[in-house]
Amino acid sequence: MAGVELLPREYGYVVLVLVFYCFINFWMTAQVGRARKKYNVSYPTLYASEADNKDAKLFNCIQRGHQNSLEMLPMFLMLMILGGIRHPLIAASLGVVYCVSRIFYFKGYSTGDPLKRLSIGKYGFLALFGLIICTISCGVGMLTA
Repeated sequence: MAGVELLPREYGYVVLVLVFYCFINFWMTAQVGRARKKYNVSYPTLYASEADNKDAKLFNCIQRGHQNSLEMLPMFLMLMILGGIRHPLIAASLGVVYCVSRIFYFKGYSTGDPLKRLSIGKYGFLALFGLIICTISCGVGMLTA
């Protein structure tokens, strides 16, 4: 495959972590779908109104957990793809931490108490910070090579 030979062999781990995140996103999407049925929130309504639905807060917390993950996704992808060029094993390891933390973030948010999203979910932000460092190192390395 043209170009792949330019990447470090360990970059495959970065790719596998990105695929892992796809499955996490599928799972979160399914959870929102189940919540739509359970709390009677039809499409295209993004968030339930508390005036119309007594379970609005529970649904909205589930929806918000997924929505926040989607909001963070472009940054995570960019940092993984670029930071993994120079530091594939570190980036992949940080990516696993991020992925697992997103599961806990979502599950905590889905309880209806938004503060529970941070019990373990907060470690995802540390993983992102590590990925930022990997990506900066990649950029600096390219400039000084």
